[in-house]
Amino acid sequence: MAIADASGIPISVWTTGASTHEVKLVEQTIDKRFIREKPKRIIGDLAYDSDPLDHRLKKKKVKLIAPHKSNRKKQATQDGRELRRYCRRWKVERLFAWIQNFRRCVVRYEVKPENYLAFVQLSCFVIMTKYF
Repeated sequence: MAIADASGIPISVWTTGASTHEVKLVEQTIDKRFIREKPKRIIGDLAYDSDPLDHRLKKKKVKLIAPHKSNRKKQATQDGRELRRYCRRWKVERLFAWIQNFRRCVVRYEVKPENYLAFVQLSCFVIMTKYF
């Protein structure tokens, strides 16, 4: 999981097992951020369409912007004005491409997840130093 700012610079990175759903990792990723300020809004893909996650993030004063799934049963919570920001989600995907420029971050060779997280955070540090 990664959170990037409007320029694609990493704000937070968190790793865990591959079988954990993204909705369960959003709050942990926000808590492990590199900066003091919380993000004002998070743009996610269809997997982030979760009413409980939306309510938990509202309590933390973070706006969740994610398109609804086609089979959604409940009333829509997103309108078209907010979803216009969804087209900027490619900047997070660009961050993942930058991280994968580092060979140790493409495939997890480390047995311990803490070691892999350290390599990913180190690659984020290198990415951040290029822009600041």
